[in-house]
Amino acid sequence: MNQKDYIKGRGAQQNSHNKFFEHIYETRDDFLEFCHLEGEEADRNKTQYLPIFPKTIVNKVTSPDVGMQYSMNPYQGCEHGCIYCYARNTHEFWGYSAGLDFERKILIKKDAPRLLEAKLKSKYWKACTIVLSGNTDCYQPAEKQFEITRACLEIFLKYKHPVGIITKNSLILRDLHILKELAKDNLIGVNISVTSLSEKTRRILEPRTATIKKRLETIRVLTENGIPVNAMLAPIIPGINSHEILNLAKTVSDNGAKSFAFTVVRLNGAIGQIFTDWIKKTMPNHADKVLHQIQECHGGTLNDSRFGIRSRGEGKIATQIHDMMRLAKRLYFIESDFPKLNTELHEIQKDGQMRLF
Repeated sequence: MNQKDYIKGRGAQQNSHNKFFEHIYETRDDFLEFCHLEGEEADRNKTQYLPIFPKTIVNKVTSPDVGMQYSMNPYQGCEHGCIYCYARNTHEFWGYSAGLDFERKILIKKDAPRLLEAKLKSKYWKACTIVLSGNTDCYQPAEKQFEITRACLEIFLKYKHPVGIITKNSLILRDLHILKELAKDNLIGVNISVTSLSEKTRRILEPRTATIKKRLETIRVLTENGIPVNAMLAPIIPGINSHEILNLAKTVSDNGAKSFAFTVVRLNGAIGQIFTDWIKKTMPNHADKVLHQIQECHGGTLNDSRFGIRSRGEGKIATQIHDMMRLAKRLYFIESDFPKLNTELHEIQKDGQMRLF
């Protein structure tokens, strides 16, 4: 790998073309190149926080194979920089690139708590688990400054409404006191993503995420405090982390996870180009092998958009992954299951709150 061509601390190494733009202008980035040669950090590599003002915050999930009915995202874009992230493509809707822009231009929804409360108070709303981070991580670094996720959790607690969380950041433990209150009424379920047990792999695959040690500690602390945890062993990338399946399952089980889920990587939209560029810079000796194995899981391409198949994959390699996951469940999760969250308390609490107005 040519170090001057590699942007440290980021996943994507380029800004891919936004398919919604007819024209794109490319310039040689002499400033970034100078900074890399001199060993300095480039100001242009800093993260920007940009406020936006959506009219709604709770999203109906129409995809039949995602496993959630409603989601909400306090932030758009994600500084974690996971190179494989399917959410990268959504940044194009805002006029940005799915590449570096996705990691460096974070859109902040400061009105999220107010919009959420209005939704939960609505006479038309029937309680159904809303998942924080259906798209981007609600505990990414921006949360430390803006505390939007914390404010939303306080709203869920106020209205006794079930909430799910997906994250790979140990910052969630900052809000342990709120999570414990939600757990008393079975109103919270947490999904912690653990993609590898190798710090070397984690650093290049998910550059600004919590360390593996911190994630396992997070699973353990949440479990010890009565908060159910499902481990997301996702995505499984052939040739990168597929050999870790049994060790991953055993380790998250040993740390208290009640269940696990997984997907086979697919590189949809602009992500195929971004991932290909990344792997040729970070793993040049393995790049072709990994890309070919991903293609073998999706009928010769890097992506399959068919519901029910897109995240499972097909073919010999995908079959091997599924066989290993079934074995892992038999070995480490045979008597464990993730609980169904409580939807019964919300109407009672909502009626009580409404009487105050």
